[in-house]
Amino acid sequence: MTEPVLSMRLAQQARTRALIVPREHGAWGLLFIPLFTGAAVGLAAPLRIWPIPVFSVAALALFWLRTPVESLLGTAPMSAQTPEERRIALLASAALGGASIACLAGLLWDGRNPGLLLLGIAAVLAFVAQTALKKLSRKLRMSAQIVGAIGLTCTAPAAYYLATGRLDRTAWLLWVANWAFAGDQIHFVQLRIHAARAQDFREKFSRGRGFFIAQMLLFIALFLAAVTGLIPALVSLAFFPALFRGFFWFFRQPQPLQVKSLGWSEMRQGILFGILLAAALIFSM
Repeated sequence: MTEPVLSMRLAQQARTRALIVPREHGAWGLLFIPLFTGAAVGLAAPLRIWPIPVFSVAALALFWLRTPVESLLGTAPMSAQTPEERRIALLASAALGGASIACLAGLLWDGRNPGLLLLGIAAVLAFVAQTALKKLSRKLRMSAQIVGAIGLTCTAPAAYYLATGRLDRTAWLLWVANWAFAGDQIHFVQLRIHAARAQDFREKFSRGRGFFIAQMLLFIALFLAAVTGLIPALVSLAFFPALFRGFFWFFRQPQPLQVKSLGWSEMRQGILFGILLAAALIFSM
């Protein structure tokens, strides 16, 4: 095989993957870390184990489904253009749609797990709101991502509910905590990208005033919630690494922005948060 032909084939394979595989790497973490925390806390006092892997497959399929569907509809940055590309995107959509429907049907069969419908409706509304915000203005991109995170982090209370059969205080705490962390991550990543050339505290604060204030408000809210007993004190400690990295950025020496390195760093932050949050809630049970 000649080098030009090989290059063309590799380029076509990369394009095919982009048509059917989600490109938002951070969104994978926003989906699976809440799923892990909800499952871990729910299974700490196991009542029902089998729904968790079924729901995990359904959540993955639904998350993945959006990419080939958008490729077919032409609403994604990269759309299916040739008959072969449309065929591949259609087959991927059918397979993922079928898998998600089969899993959800098993979970909801004979009126079981009705709370899952409530959570599903909330997630759908969040994604609809996200789409509307994106269409209103490019300036609302970050706000749209934070609203969309409501739907992604819905996997936390859903996994907990399927394991315990309860939509109780712990379920809502899992959802709010994961969403608050996701919002902080999204805000921080956007700040790092838009303030990549900031050299000192003055420049960083000028561009990141909103993030700094949001971090302060989150810190105060966690402190008050822990002191008043609204949340277990250990839950507030799960946010400490993320709060520290956010505040520390304003004072650290300027460094060149490496998007891939930033992505992996935030993935590690997410994994650490998920482990700390699950451990805090399990210990507090």
